[in-house]
Amino acid sequence: MHSRCERELAVTHWLLAAAEDMKAARREWEETGIALLRCGGLFAAIRIPAGIVQAAAGTEDPKRIGVYLDEVVHGPVFIDTTSQRYYALVPASTSRLPQWADRQVPEAECLGSGCFLGVPRPQRTEPEQFRFYWCVPMEGPGALCSPDAVSQLVAYGRYQRALGERRAAEADEDGHG
Repeated sequence: MHSRCERELAVTHWLLAAAEDMKAARREWEETGIALLRCGGLFAAIRIPAGIVQAAAGTEDPKRIGVYLDEVVHGPVFIDTTSQRYYALVPASTSRLPQWADRQVPEAECLGSGCFLGVPRPQRTEPEQFRFYWCVPMEGPGALCSPDAVSQLVAYGRYQRALGERRAAEADEDGHG
């Protein structure tokens, strides 16, 4: 059993291995809380619009969304609250899977080789305090989301959002008819 501090330190070192310049990335984390890391070597990232994640979770509450994501994708996810995009870290090979390489998953995108991503430092887990924060922190080095689970999350979120839109349209029609 490792302490939270030991786990965060191990995750920090693992993530920093994806930086072009580890010292510069460490300095970025210390100064801004976000470091630019390269996708496609250690990990890839699936970018998902917040509306899809919120529809799947059935809530806009950040803490409840974090609990939901932890149960569903079983891996690290962070959000950029300004762009309203979630990022699920997945194995680097994900970008070569047919559904991601051929962009068959509508509204979500896999960031692989050739992409760089602003990643929050592992200790940033409080939604009220930070623009970028981990909804689901990394459990350990290399502990990533299942690409299939992320695909299912996106499909379910799209379905729930469409269902909600359909119900709203029906209610609007009933109200005016």
